[in-house]
Amino acid sequence: MKDQTSFLQQIHHEEYTGVAYKNVELKKQILSFFANEGSTTLADLSKELNISIPKINELVVDLIQDGLVKDYGKSESNAGRKPNLYGLRPNSAFFIGVEVKNYHLNIGLMDFKKNFIKVEEGIPFLLQNTPQSLVALCDAINAFMANTAVAKSKILGIGITLMGRINYKSGYSYNYFNFNEKPLTKVIEEKIGLHTFLENDSRAMAYAEFNTDIVKNEKNVLFLNIDRGIGTGIMTNGQLYYGKSGFAGEFGHIPMFDNEIICYCGKKGCLETEVSGRALRKQFISRLKNGEASILTRDFADPEDIQLEDIIQAAIHDDTLAIELIANVGEKLGKGIALLMNLFNPELVVLGGILSTTGDYLFLPVKSAINKYSLSLVHNDTHLKLSKLGDKAGILGACLLVRNRLLGLLK
Repeated sequence: MKDQTSFLQQIHHEEYTGVAYKNVELKKQILSFFANEGSTTLADLSKELNISIPKINELVVDLIQDGLVKDYGKSESNAGRKPNLYGLRPNSAFFIGVEVKNYHLNIGLMDFKKNFIKVEEGIPFLLQNTPQSLVALCDAINAFMANTAVAKSKILGIGITLMGRINYKSGYSYNYFNFNEKPLTKVIEEKIGLHTFLENDSRAMAYAEFNTDIVKNEKNVLFLNIDRGIGTGIMTNGQLYYGKSGFAGEFGHIPMFDNEIICYCGKKGCLETEVSGRALRKQFISRLKNGEASILTRDFADPEDIQLEDIIQAAIHDDTLAIELIANVGEKLGKGIALLMNLFNPELVVLGGILSTTGDYLFLPVKSAINKYSLSLVHNDTHLKLSKLGDKAGILGACLLVRNRLLGLLK
């Protein structure tokens, strides 16, 4: 049997030329088909990929020897000689997704067929633009890998999501861990020993949503990550849209308001200054200090100790103040989404992120504002939905981006 890691090593390198390069690319196509469509016969695979049956057989045999593909035996066809079905070995390769939040990490290990083998959420972590914070991140990833039963040689790559401006092609982060001359991906690879991909958190969440059943046949979709800030993932013609430098989707920094509030980005009047988790928390605390009541006053002597998650839980438990402020955020957010809908004319808009967990308290004001401010011909053709993935969107998106980039499904 050939060295199991032979093809796994090849897909990380670009120096192959001629026949070797062509075979690597054809194997990627085969694995991609199995990953997306499931098991099939050699004849059907040959037809779908427009590759001759002898060549398909040669490549599939190689992938079987590499331990990536399995012969699953005879198909269930009713007539004639029954051909064999071939498909992925789910446990032949794995991918790690790391979602970096302000105060914790979520890390997941996914197999070739999108099954999570291990997930750890809420790992204590403080995101700061310091070398110490970067070391803590790498230590946490190494500790996670050490506690899995999967051999490191079977992990093809790690996807890491961060807030702010990310250039995934160059591997640079411009908001966090930007104190090295090397790309952040290279720095992390040296500390972890695995191929690393970097992605903006909202775009990774969007990619996860685009690959679930919430998106049917739609090719033009917007995803809104409504968290402490606001980010957007854009799908046009079935592909993620990045823009020239990879920074497309900074919806939260559209100058929507004539106010003197300084945004997290350093400018004034951004959408995020009044429509975000940070803005909601600031407004909630201000109202409490002005003497208004909330169920949270029973648990917090100092309003400054109240966090965004506490406000969301208060709303879920019918706190009047929390519900009112979330509705205000929803109304302004809906006006901003109406602007996006008039520009992009999407088929679907998906609301995700922590504020979307409040359900109709956010959803209904958003929908009402969209109806009020967008062109009727536009919003009549656009569906609005809440995320189904919830807090799994980040790590799933990170894993899928690694898998699909390695297989050539995403450039």
